[in-house]
Amino acid sequence: MLLVDPSSLPDVDLWGMMRSAMHLVQHGVLCLTAFLASTSLFWDGAPNGAAGIRGVSAQYLLGLGIADITGPVVETNMMGYANLPQTDTGLHMRQRSRAWIVADAANPSDRVVFINADIAMGDTGIRRSIVSALSSQFPGLYTNENIALSSTHQHSGVGGYLEDLLPQLTALGYVKETADAIVAGTVLAVQRAHASLAPGKLSLGNTTVVDGNRNRSPSAYLANPAEERARYEFDQDKDFSLLRFDDASGNARGFLSFYAVHGTSIYENNTLVSSDNKGMAAYLYEASVEPDAMPGNNTFVAGFAQSNVGDTSPNTLGAFCESPGQPWDGQPCDFEHSTCGNKTEDCHGRGPGFHISDFESNRIIAQHQVDGARSLMNGGLAPVSGPVKWVHTYMNMSFRSFQLPNGTTVQTCPPAMGFSFAGGTTDGPGAFDFIQGDNSSTPQNPFWQIVKGAVTPFPNQQQTDCQFPKPILLNTGFAHFPYEWSPSTVDIQMLRIGQLVILVMPGELTTMSGRRIREALRAKLIAEGVVGDDAYVVVAGPANTYAHYVATREEYAVQRYEGASTIFGQWTLDSYIDKYSSLVSFLGADAKGEPASDPAPVDQTSKAISLRTAVVFDAAGIGRDFGDVLTDVRTSSPYKAGEAVIATFVGANPRNNLRLEQTFLTVDQLVNGQWKAVRSDSHPSTTYQWARTSTILGTSTVNITWVVENGMPSGTYRLTYFGDSKPLIGDITPFVGHSSNFTIS
Repeated sequence: MLLVDPSSLPDVDLWGMMRSAMHLVQHGVLCLTAFLASTSLFWDGAPNGAAGIRGVSAQYLLGLGIADITGPVVETNMMGYANLPQTDTGLHMRQRSRAWIVADAANPSDRVVFINADIAMGDTGIRRSIVSALSSQFPGLYTNENIALSSTHQHSGVGGYLEDLLPQLTALGYVKETADAIVAGTVLAVQRAHASLAPGKLSLGNTTVVDGNRNRSPSAYLANPAEERARYEFDQDKDFSLLRFDDASGNARGFLSFYAVHGTSIYENNTLVSSDNKGMAAYLYEASVEPDAMPGNNTFVAGFAQSNVGDTSPNTLGAFCESPGQPWDGQPCDFEHSTCGNKTEDCHGRGPGFHISDFESNRIIAQHQVDGARSLMNGGLAPVSGPVKWVHTYMNMSFRSFQLPNGTTVQTCPPAMGFSFAGGTTDGPGAFDFIQGDNSSTPQNPFWQIVKGAVTPFPNQQQTDCQFPKPILLNTGFAHFPYEWSPSTVDIQMLRIGQLVILVMPGELTTMSGRRIREALRAKLIAEGVVGDDAYVVVAGPANTYAHYVATREEYAVQRYEGASTIFGQWTLDSYIDKYSSLVSFLGADAKGEPASDPAPVDQTSKAISLRTAVVFDAAGIGRDFGDVLTDVRTSSPYKAGEAVIATFVGANPRNNLRLEQTFLTVDQLVNGQWKAVRSDSHPSTTYQWARTSTILGTSTVNITWVVENGMPSGTYRLTYFGDSKPLIGDITPFVGHSSNFTIS
């Protein structure tokens, strides 16, 4: 066990509309000089090294980078569960962006950037800002077309960064500090990747990771045709795909992998910012390669990217009723509706470490992915060869008409959420009397049919017919006040690296949706001669735009959570297959030009509303200084592995300084008379917890915990707290606090 269990969690009025919406969605939802000296590249005077990079003998130029994107770790709603009470109180592990650049060495302007960020989902506004910063610094090199912003889809990060209103509601609006941290850190990660560009080799392969995921909506999966299901052993994708990055000598520099599992190992009662199972997997692998490097200071970059995640769960033991005193307590939840006694609230998924903690489950699911990656990194992989290409366009999904392969004309719809959206999932159950799998036109409680029009406009007949059989709860495509509630236009993007094609998807595809689009696109790529029979197609997302879920038509008809959250209607998947298929020619070796595009979404951040209050001031209290120790470590006897070292300090609000690329704490070891930091706030063995003790007086405390790991050397240690205080008048001032020295035996 890596962590002491966090404590469980024990109405804000924008206006009536937003209050109602909150309740409805609460549960539903190195340096450049060294680079030049160490490679066979040189500059010919072109600005920013764009067109001035000359080709080398290696087929690819490869760059990898990592940077901190952690937003405010206190007083901010967390993103993923859409749970209003889940306001962060501290930090378990920092969120990071990792970036991979692949350029064709023969024509270095042909390059792509793949970003894997420890966030819940990509966002149009965040990506717009990242593209703006990079295209300004590297004109003509990194553009709106060749930058992909994907996510690990973790549910323990800082919220409020998406530009559409619906996902902002539980965050009390837009949180600029979160968005700015994600943008700044991601740009830094790409800058570092660019500075590390060097000739190298790529190789590709896949394996099976069986125990890392489970289908959380198996009844919906069973609605897919039996002959289609019979082609697959599991009702979940168990494929783990990996692209290995080597230097010119064959030494590994990192990898980018794809595997489908929700970032919901850590439960919604957690209030410590973390990075869930994929962030943990990256930490574990990177630390195994560079054990002496502090997290974030590593040069080997391990990427655990998300794939067709929609109906996956890391809670592999299944979903059970937690209903003390009821006859169904401890029994599996109802198969069709995931209910306990006809209600959703008590149905909870259990991870593999359930009997220890959700943090232990998180570690186990992470380790499964690490083991899959290691088996491929140590095994035989196929060399990657071929051009580097990309294609990007925008597609407006509102009433988009297109033809199916059989010639039938169908159309997608303006976005809308179904009643089962508010039923939640077994990873995060819903509230009230909403349940999954309810596609009735007469919901269990007709009250919601009446009041839903006070939240978003009542759907007209065209929208009702278009979204059928989904009973509409939130008609977000027609809600424009105070700005857009949901996206109508999405990013459509593909990246090609030799025989690998990455489908960068603006939503969460279910297992069968992912299988269908991969198969369709692979067949199209081969049929048009873009790639050969060794074509490899993977899904990455939710990326670029967050357009919620993508269920198959059959799953949509069942209207569990994933179907109810397929916002563009039953033909959403088919529309994506149609559009992506129409763009494969742009990935050809000699392809030129750009595809036609719908208008890009309008920037909404300028209209953004926030109800969060700023930090007013900090005070240490009478007779105290910031950083003073209130509760000290044990000094009477040594600590042993597995014990928790805890100290409490006079604190200040960490929103005063996010300490990006820094730390709020260190564990220091006395080595040859000098203190050396051996742990930071990015190690899973440490936690940082902040608590306000008096709002009026401005006082607060900080609790630092370190669970001593096995193998820690005997010696003298201390805990150090780094803070920043804000006076009522004046500048924010940094301070440091130290615990007493303690020993480990």
